[in-house]
Order: sequence, then structure tokens, then C-alpha cells
Amino acid sequence: MEDLELVVKPEAARLLTKISRFLTEEGIPAYLVGGFVRDMMLGRETADIDIAVAADALSVATEVAAALNGKYIPLDEENGVGRVVLPDNKWQIDFTTFKGSIEQDLARRDFTIDAMAIELDKSFQTVLNTERLIDPFNGREDLHQGLVRAVSETVFEADAARLIRAVRLAAELGFGIDDFTETLIHENSRLITDVAGERVREELLRLLAIPGAGQRLAYLDEVGLLTTLIPELNPARGVDQPRIHVWDVFDHSIQTVAAVEFVLREGTWEYAGEEILTPVPWSAELSRHFDREISSGSTGRSLLKLAALLHDIAKPQTRTIDDDGRAHFLGHQQEGAATAAAIMERLRFSNREIKLVELLVKYHMRPTQMSHEGIPTRRAIYRYFRDTGEAGIDLLFLCLADHLATRGPSLDLRQWQEHAQMTEYVLARHFEEESLSAPPKLIDGNDVMKTFGLSPGPRIGELLETLREAQAAGEVTTRQEALDYIGHLLNNQTQTLRSEPSQGEK
Repeated sequence: MEDLELVVKPEAARLLTKISRFLTEEGIPAYLVGGFVRDMMLGRETADIDIAVAADALSVATEVAAALNGKYIPLDEENGVGRVVLPDNKWQIDFTTFKGSIEQDLARRDFTIDAMAIELDKSFQTVLNTERLIDPFNGREDLHQGLVRAVSETVFEADAARLIRAVRLAAELGFGIDDFTETLIHENSRLITDVAGERVREELLRLLAIPGAGQRLAYLDEVGLLTTLIPELNPARGVDQPRIHVWDVFDHSIQTVAAVEFVLREGTWEYAGEEILTPVPWSAELSRHFDREISSGSTGRSLLKLAALLHDIAKPQTRTIDDDGRAHFLGHQQEGAATAAAIMERLRFSNREIKLVELLVKYHMRPTQMSHEGIPTRRAIYRYFRDTGEAGIDLLFLCLADHLATRGPSLDLRQWQEHAQMTEYVLARHFEEESLSAPPKLIDGNDVMKTFGLSPGPRIGELLETLREAQAAGEVTTRQEALDYIGHLLNNQTQTLRSEPSQGEK
């Protein structure tokens, strides 16, 4: 690898020149530190700048925000971390306080590649002399080697969130974790339970957003972190499944995450190739759907991977064996949805994130239940999207991934092609015929009560829902047809009641 240069992009250099001049005029010693220095040396784009100052960082951040017409955010008042967000929202500048020397401050950081600094002064340029780099732990050499290495033996004791951050950082950079650090992670894995749920959520989502999340989750398990974070997964180890399954419940769950990435075109999967991927529907519209933001830090993609990890989490406790020795997992979807929600609440996910994953786990078998033979009916498609809501499209792809991770290298190509064709058909009907999943309102409850002399109650809602199904099936298209259809329903109900024997006749 060629020597790593200290090159700052022009826009960042102009911003840093303004900041350095302001701090120099105020007589405040300041250093560029952490991820910005690392990414600058790797030539990676970044909008996050970390600056350590020998002063009250909160006061400095307030003054810089005013000088640059930015917004000040007290990020961590207890530890003295202030953030400045510039008007265009492109740059985030975090200020921290260091005491003693900058070398002492770097010694308290996590990994060598983040424990480098450059002094800020008026002579800041786009290309910096490498002699200006302060690198007491040879982080530059670890960048050359592509390694994440802990600064000291106590880094995880000081902040246990660094345990999962090490894995996430290695994944983002395409680096490995050196043996010393890997051993430290394994020895300190139990400490992750002391980390605030919000911080675990952030790191987990960032890890899931990176292609190759299936392999990274397997690695988290190797170093003792996965089931320490989510102990509800541990009972799944060694739980055998019916013969069509290649893996036990635990390994199947990991493989389902990898298969999700495969069907979402994020990367390859070792058990399938282009022949398997070709029949799976894909479009720019689908790509945008999975890229949609669900909550701060999460997208449809990342939450689909989380749901894939958790979709069979209740199988161990619902497992029964019939008289023929076959295993069954009745009710594991519903129980699993409740378990997944509890896990996500513990990790401080938002209500919308929890609801989406709940639906994905609860209905992960629903797509294949739409039609046992041939293509699904219009009514079946309507009922499917009615029940699954925002999760409807995501579920189709989770079900495909579940299929792959069930059969693995033993996949039956004909059955797979039929599954993919069914998925394509349902998606095509959904996108082309909006009325199929959301029929236009032809009449409302007031119309029904006024026309047929009915009183308010649940019966009105039941009649309107039956009408919507008929609309979705193409049986009703106008207001008059809707009223006639309701009248027909009421007439049939009346005749049924009249034909039933009375209590005395029974």
C-alpha cells in the first residue's frame, strides 16, 4: 500500500481554516482527532469533524456556532461534548475537552486508528506535512495493515459500547480485528449488558446497514456478543427442524439475514448464484422502498435484516413432537412477534420500528399462505396488504429469504421459481392497481345506516369491510353497485336468520 497522505478536501479545508483562525485568535489549543483524521488518510468522504480543545468544549462550541451561523447542540453535558451543525446540515463538528497533553487524551481513546491527531493552527492547508501527525500508538501503520486494534487492555472496561463498535468499524472499513483485540472482546463481552439501550441500538443498526451483515452477526456470536446482547436467541442453538431444513434454528436465523441481503441485491450468498437471483423481482421502485427511512438511523433494509434474525426466535419454546416424531412450532409467529417487541423495547427502538418488525415476525409465513395452488386471488391479495400494512412488501422478500435459508444448497429450483413468480405477481398487482390494496371509498357508514335503517355498531364496519373485499375483487365499481351489494348482504343475512330453527324447535 502506498504511503497514506494527509489530504483534506477543499470544502473541509476552508471550514477548518475558519475554525482554526477563530480558536487561535481566542488562544485555545485545538486538535483534529478521531474519525476525521482516519477518514482523511483513507480518502473517505465524511461530514463529521471531531475537535479536541484545551478549554470548556461546551462554551467553545457555543461560540463557534455563533461565529459560523450554525446551531449549537449540547450533545453530552456530563462529559462535556458540544456539537455544531452548520446551516446546510452538511457538517457536524463535535467539540470535546482534553486535559493534560493531547497524547494523554489519545491514550484514553478506543482504537489506534482513531487515536491520531493534527494540531489546528492558522497555517492549515489542504495537503499537510505528515510530520504534523501525532500518532503515539502507530495508528497509521494499522491503517496500512487494515486492522482495528485496541489502544490498551482497558478500552472496553472504560466504555463497553466499544465492543460492538469494534466489529462495526471493521465492517465499515473492510478491516480485520487483530488477535489481541479479538481476545479482549471475548473476555469482556459480558460488559455489553451495561451499555444503554440507545447506544446498542445505534451500533447494531449501523452494523446491519453494511452489506455482509449476516457474516458480521456470525462473528458477533463467535466473540460472545450476539447472545449476550440478545439472550433470547441462545435457546435456538441445536434446535432441530423438519427435514427440509438444512440448519438448526439458530444457524437458520443467521443464514436468513444473509439471504435477505442476497435477494435485496446487496451482495452474494455462498449457496446461490445468478440463476437463483434472476427470477426475484427488482426495480428502482423496490430499491427506494427498502431505502426508506423508518426512524432516525434505521431504514427498511436494516429492519428487515433485524426481523430476519428474530423471525424464528420463539421456535424453541413452541416446539412439540407428534406421534410420528415430526417437530412442529405452532404459534411461533405470534409468540415471536411479542418476544421481538420486548427485545426492541429493551434496546430503545422507536414505536414505529417495533411495530414494523412485529408485523414482519408475526406474518413471515403469510405470503406462502396466500395461495396453495396457482396465483393468489384478488381477494387474497387485498386481505394480505390489509393485514400486513407497511410490512407487506418487506414480508414478500423476508419470505423469499426464509425459503432460501431453509433449503440452502438443497434448494428445489422449480419450487423456488414458482415462489419468485408468485412474489412478482403480487407486487405487480400491488403497484399497478392501487385499488386492489386500497379500494376507493364508494359509500361510508352513514350511507349504510341511512339507506337501510341500521343503528351504529360493529355490524356497519363488518359490512363495509366485506364491501371493500368485493371492490378489490372487481365485483363492485360504482356507488350504486356498492349499495346494491350491501342490500344483497343484508337480505342474505335476514334469510339465514329466518331459516335457522328456533330454540324450541331444537
